[in-house]
Amino acid sequence: MQKILVVDDEKSMRELLALMLRREGYRVISAESAEKAGELIEREAYDLVISDISMPGASGIDLLRRVREGGLDTPVILITAFGSKETAIEALKLGAFDYFEKPFNIEDAKNRVRNALDRARLVEENAFLRRELKGKYRLDGHSPRMREILDLIPRIAATGSTVLITGESGTGKEQVARAVHYNSPRREGQFVSINCGALPDELLESELFGHMRGSFTGASANKKGLFEVADGGTIFLDEVGETSPAMQVKLLRVLQERRIRRVGATSEIEVDARVITATNQDLEALVAAKRFREDLFYRINVIPIHLPPLRERREDIEQLAGHFLENYCRIIGKKHIESVSPEALEALRSYDWPGNIRELENVIERAVALESSHRIEPESLPLEVRSQSRRAAARETVVPEAGFDVEAHLELLRRSYMLDAMDRVGGVQSRAARLLGMSFRSFRYFAKKYGMAPRGTELVGEGDGIGEGEPEGQEAEMEREVETGEI
Repeated sequence: MQKILVVDDEKSMRELLALMLRREGYRVISAESAEKAGELIEREAYDLVISDISMPGASGIDLLRRVREGGLDTPVILITAFGSKETAIEALKLGAFDYFEKPFNIEDAKNRVRNALDRARLVEENAFLRRELKGKYRLDGHSPRMREILDLIPRIAATGSTVLITGESGTGKEQVARAVHYNSPRREGQFVSINCGALPDELLESELFGHMRGSFTGASANKKGLFEVADGGTIFLDEVGETSPAMQVKLLRVLQERRIRRVGATSEIEVDARVITATNQDLEALVAAKRFREDLFYRINVIPIHLPPLRERREDIEQLAGHFLENYCRIIGKKHIESVSPEALEALRSYDWPGNIRELENVIERAVALESSHRIEPESLPLEVRSQSRRAAARETVVPEAGFDVEAHLELLRRSYMLDAMDRVGGVQSRAARLLGMSFRSFRYFAKKYGMAPRGTELVGEGDGIGEGEPEGQEAEMEREVETGEI
């Protein structure tokens, strides 16, 4: 529901506007002064601000300046008294979206509100598309191998040569292909992609080369193939290693002749599409096993790029996680989540990521959906990610040359074991304490310290006679006992 802030010192005018807007399905918040409105805008975002110009104290013009000086693109509609167009025109020069005069026509006011919100939506969509283009097609990374690839992409993009991208599933092969396309002279042309391993030969041939009407059952009209669609642009053939020998022959001919023939056609069509291929298989091994044509391999392997798995470029995990966090906070609508906590980041770095970047993206999306605090905590990560981090921490016994904060490390280990125990027993602290050989009182103290709330039915005082109803006055004594090791 779109949210509108109405600002007017006259209560009757605020109520009239609020009634009109709520009937249109908007959420309305009212403020009696520009000063109060400024405070509200600093605390939360609004889709539109409607403000009277003339008010005691700060004016609507002052509020408009405050919005713009704060770097906000929120559209502002100002209300002016009859005959005060000069002031309204000044407001438009300062960045107001529109204005209307008192008394105003209700239907006209509704139309102006809709226009302002539609304009704001288009601005946000354009900004979103620019962010998506940057996020998807401009790769980034700190690891040496990724820096090499990033340096190579502009040089590759400037040529028309065929590219073969190899790497495990989920390493971002299509993103590299798109980066090559959108950094090339062909960027204005189409980028089309197809997974060659997902279709049987007959359907793959029709998708790649097109077909003529009546060429097979169900072919009710002529259809362009993807090579035609990508004419002047780029075609990305993913999982090319899974194509059949018959399809390999046809692909080889397209690469050699730059011509295609639609299924059922008698003539050929010239095409000018740059070809980028990808596979997660070892094509040289397939060639040696006579399962992939050697001549086709040399045709597609003009410029090879190998993407390392995420476990070999752990220094990029923080940056990738930050990118996905920003993306899914926007999509899911959780703008209060600002970062990934150091403990959660350590878990992400320690995990081996068999699904690579795609798996990391899924983990961050899940964490954003589950997290309620201002940053991603380990509790919002899947158990397998947290567990591997704990096992890695338990194995690490070498003291670094630069020194080591053993107390902080032991705190992290204790917290990790407590979280693991809580997971195993459904969040019941008394059972988790027993599993770890801790007294319930000690476990509860550290659980409170680490912000670990019980999630199941707590068995009060089980095992040590200490109940949840312990007086708050014993908190300091409990902390002293913990610090001295007497608890």
